[in-house]
Amino acid sequence: MGAIEGFFEKDPFAIVTTLEQAIAWARESSMWPMTFGLACCAIEMMATGASRYDMDRFGAGAFRATPRQADLMIVAGTVNYKMASRVRRLYNQMPDPKFVIAMGACTCGGGPYYKYGYNVVKGVDLVVPVDVYVPGCPPRPEALLEGLMRVQDKVRGMKYLTKGQPVEVPIPSRTGYVLLPPELSDPDPIKAMEKQLAFAKKNKELAAPTKA
Repeated sequence: MGAIEGFFEKDPFAIVTTLEQAIAWARESSMWPMTFGLACCAIEMMATGASRYDMDRFGAGAFRATPRQADLMIVAGTVNYKMASRVRRLYNQMPDPKFVIAMGACTCGGGPYYKYGYNVVKGVDLVVPVDVYVPGCPPRPEALLEGLMRVQDKVRGMKYLTKGQPVEVPIPSRTGYVLLPPELSDPDPIKAMEKQLAFAKKNKELAAPTKA
């Protein structure tokens, strides 16, 4: 019930609101996330939807198996460059208005793969626009519920009459190019290549199994 709980006990004959507030209340109380998990953070997302935490209390427990029936994408897990185009395709197939939660350190900014993960996207906001970031490795279900409530706050504040005006908080934009650490970078490209080859050889030697 939320905002209208106990309202009719005071005056059972009248309720005054705006059409925008009524639409926003209905939309925030019926968020439909997409059944979409990429890596280990998806286990925490499943736990959030299970009986212990019960995401359905917030009106967002109906996970949809198709993007055409979902309005919330929870990107849970590491996004590889090979998967980035698929993530974008699913996002494009979702109807407007749609929202995105970046769940986990890998999704927010690359996580532990930020420096050396050549195949990992350094933040899913380089692929799709993100509304709420939920950091952690992995974040607990309570953190995802907090992110869901922040999305509901954004839905509650939506104004259709001012849709053409710029948003108050600009969407962050960045290139995604990663600055290499000192042990791999050098102004001279030949010396940089030598450093990178030496680093790869050292890692390969350290990863070799030792004899019993």
